[in-house]
Parts: sequence; structure tokens; C-alpha cells
Amino acid sequence: MQGRLLPKYKGRYQAHPQGYWQKEFFLAKKLGLDFIEFILDFEDFERNPLHTESGVKQILNISKKTGVAVNSICADYFMHAPIHSENKKLSRKSIDVLIKLLFSSKKLKITDIVIPCVDQSALKGDNDIERLLYNLKSPLILANKFNINLALETDLPPLKFKDLLSRFDNYRITVNYDLGNSASLGYRIEEEFEAYARKISCIHIKDRVLNGGSVILGDGDVNFQYFKNFLKNSSFDGPIIMQAYRDDEGVEIFSKQLKWFKNLYYDCGNSS
Repeated sequence: MQGRLLPKYKGRYQAHPQGYWQKEFFLAKKLGLDFIEFILDFEDFERNPLHTESGVKQILNISKKTGVAVNSICADYFMHAPIHSENKKLSRKSIDVLIKLLFSSKKLKITDIVIPCVDQSALKGDNDIERLLYNLKSPLILANKFNINLALETDLPPLKFKDLLSRFDNYRITVNYDLGNSASLGYRIEEEFEAYARKISCIHIKDRVLNGGSVILGDGDVNFQYFKNFLKNSSFDGPIIMQAYRDDEGVEIFSKQLKWFKNLYYDCGNSS
């Protein structure tokens, strides 16, 4: 996840590191990482390189130089300006932002745009769900054309989330599965994967305690044994993003947790 290898931006736990984002590509290369999941924040989103042609060119150039790609985007913008907002002016602007993001994503060969429907943007009832279904119609036309997944992350219980996915009836609506967030909500990974594992297109690696915040990988309530078996027995080949616990600086604590996760990953019989 973008920023995890760098000092915090404005003291924020997760944010696009405006002004020094380029440095992370070189650190990622040293750590042997394949790609960085970019963040699109609500604050100063117009200054994000994803939002301009020159910015996209910068990303492509530094990716070519380092061999570290950008395959996915975490669109945190939509946590503050939900696509399903009842404020029509706000939701219309968010639809426009997503459409512009899809055009940038095509140039970058992005596979997944994560759309968070959690916290401030949680789906609180049928009206929110109906607006989400309607407001994603136009973006989905482009997503299908460009072969880009719109990966929803919600805090809905497994069966309700499964029902929402079925109502879209579109294979480009997928799931971003966040290990830590689900554990914090008290959901059982077995029930979630039984409900919609085939729709998961990208995964955030994180550990949290029940009803609590992020902790070092292995110290929380995530059932990593079940997840390990999933990796071993499934054909999942989407982005796996390290969104693990961070401190103020980032790189040292990231490296420690990357080593921990690699041991789990390679123990599943994976080679890369």
C-alpha cells in the first residue's frame, strides 16, 4: 500500500505522500516488491498524479526505471464522497472522478480499483444500496471496456454482501478482501469465503484485534491458517497488498512484517 515504506504524510496513517511519492518506488525495488497500490485521497485529489496526464506519465516512467508497477488503486476518495451519497451533487462529482480514474487506469494497465464502502461511506440501508447500483452503471461500461475490476470493500455481513454482488450481475464488480477489517468486525473468514471467494479479485494483508485497530501481523485475530490454506488450494492470482500495521517511519516495521508474510506465502507452495 502506497506510503507504507515512507514517513507518514502530515501524520496520517494512510495517505498519498504528496511531494515525495517517487522515493517509494526505489525502496520497493530494494525489497523485491512487484508493485505499489496507489491511493487517491479526497484531500488535494487534483494534485494526485493519477488525476493528470503528466502525472500518469511520471508514474509510467518511474515504473519503467525501477521495475515496480502500479497495478491497483485504493480510491479512499470515495470514503469521504460516497458514490451512493444521497447528496446528488456530491455523488455526481464522485461518478465523474471515478470515470476519470478509469481512463488513467487504462493507461497504467490497472487491474483493480478498490472502492471502500466502510466507515463514513458504509452502506447503511436499502437506499444506499439502490443508489450504488444505479450510480455505478456508467462507470461499469468503461470498466468492462477497459478490463478493470471495481473491487468493493464493505462492512456488510457475508450473506448480505453476497446478495449485493449478485444484484450487480456484472463480472467487473468484485471484492477487495481486507483480512484485518473483517477480523475486527468479528466476521468468520470461513463464512465470508464460502459466500463470495470466487468474486475476490484483490486482497489487503492486515491484522487487527476484535473491535480494535491494526497490530503487527500475527498478533491479532486474523485466522491466517485458514487464509494460508486458501492460498494453497485456490487459483487466486490477483494483487496481494501489504496494508499492515505501520509506525511513523514505515520501512523497518514493514520489512519485518513482509518477512513474516513471505514465510507464510512460500509455505503454501508459492514461488513468487
